[in-house]
Amino acid sequence: MDHSNVAHNVLDQTLSTQPRRSQSTVEISEPSVEDGTTNSCGETLVPVPSYESYLHSTNTFTGTSAGNSTHSLTIDGSKSTLTIIHPRPSPTTDDEDDAKSYPEGGLRAWLVVLGSFSGMTASFGIMNTLGTFQAYLSTHQLASYSPSSIGWIFGLYVFLSFFCGVQIGPIFDAKGPRWIVALGTIFLLAGMLGIAFSTAIASVAHFFRARRAIATGIAATGGSVGGIVFPLMLQTLFPRIGFRYTTLIMALMVFFLLLLANILIRSRLPPRRGGSVLPDFRIFKDMVFTLTTLGVFFVEWGVFVPISYISSYALQNGVSPTFSYQLLAIVNAGSFFGRWLPGYGADKLGRFNMMILTVIMCLACVLGLWFTAEGNIAQLCVFGVGFGFASGSNISLTPVCVGQLCDTEVFGRWYATAYTIVSFGCLTGIPIAGQVLDYYGGDYGGLIVFTGICYFAALASFISARVVKVGWDPRTIY
Repeated sequence: MDHSNVAHNVLDQTLSTQPRRSQSTVEISEPSVEDGTTNSCGETLVPVPSYESYLHSTNTFTGTSAGNSTHSLTIDGSKSTLTIIHPRPSPTTDDEDDAKSYPEGGLRAWLVVLGSFSGMTASFGIMNTLGTFQAYLSTHQLASYSPSSIGWIFGLYVFLSFFCGVQIGPIFDAKGPRWIVALGTIFLLAGMLGIAFSTAIASVAHFFRARRAIATGIAATGGSVGGIVFPLMLQTLFPRIGFRYTTLIMALMVFFLLLLANILIRSRLPPRRGGSVLPDFRIFKDMVFTLTTLGVFFVEWGVFVPISYISSYALQNGVSPTFSYQLLAIVNAGSFFGRWLPGYGADKLGRFNMMILTVIMCLACVLGLWFTAEGNIAQLCVFGVGFGFASGSNISLTPVCVGQLCDTEVFGRWYATAYTIVSFGCLTGIPIAGQVLDYYGGDYGGLIVFTGICYFAALASFISARVVKVGWDPRTIY
């Protein structure tokens, strides 16, 4: 009796009709498998013991295949059972999955980074120029208003820019970046409201995982470039052509930057269809995410205070108007390097570890340099470079820290949910600082201490998030 054809045919049918799983069983009427039998899947059965002796003694046949499947044939009278046991695939590590699914470079990925850079130059560049607008308006059109009242203007601007992420992030997850960037272009040109920056950040996350910190940092340097170019341009054009035409020229520059962003920004992963476009506050059940959001809140609460008041601080302490306006450009020059250099260290030493180090640096610069600088130009320059470097790192590391806590497909929702809370810090930070300035009769000491308290609270929050996740060991990369 030719048993090999029977077993061969049954094995072929079983493998071709049943999905890979841990075990599949069929009954056959005449069993046998001979050494060297090959099925249609390319698997060759190799008997473990001698077929004759093993069959006669146990009425069971066992073999292995080239695909590492185990095939058991048990005879019971006229019927036999063929059992095919497939080993479960060995689990792959996150790094192996990431290497397969993320390009980590290439022309398309770096063009997205360039588009993100262009969008960030427009949106964050304007935010980083708030100090120039504040100093100019407080001595011209709004000279009769208190610092606190003027502060609400810029606080509201920053709040709306970030709060729009409540919708933008989840919509990006569901629809992709195309229409969001186009809509952001219209809003930014109409009122210089930067709602497109969250899309620029999220798009970079689609192409980079292992190198996400450095790629995001390079894109984020656009905000620093804008923060250098725009203040120097405003300083030159305000006295020559006035406020109206200067802002029109700035709007024209922003238009070309956002046009480039519209062309280059793309998503790689397919949109998530059918999901809600609202933030998901259930995410705050994750304690690490909650503490991270709290840390970002305090960072944003404090970071716009020096950016908004450094020029007016210098003017009050006897520094020339020319250098007072240039001081904001110095802060942004330091921020340029801070937004991408720490990305190298973050990808190797850990994103949260690097965030903690840069927050410590911000705290040291605020209380150690700014608090005692007064009219010392050299010390103000050192503060500007140091604080710019550290605060720029905070901004570029925030999205990669949030992204480390979730899957890329839902990054937009997590980032937007975080900034639903953080945006209220942006809304109130500048006005509160202005109120503190009023309370102390124009003395900036209280304002600087308030900024230091913000960074101390941010430091405590990020350390707590790290400890909850990986413990106290400082050698742990996280």
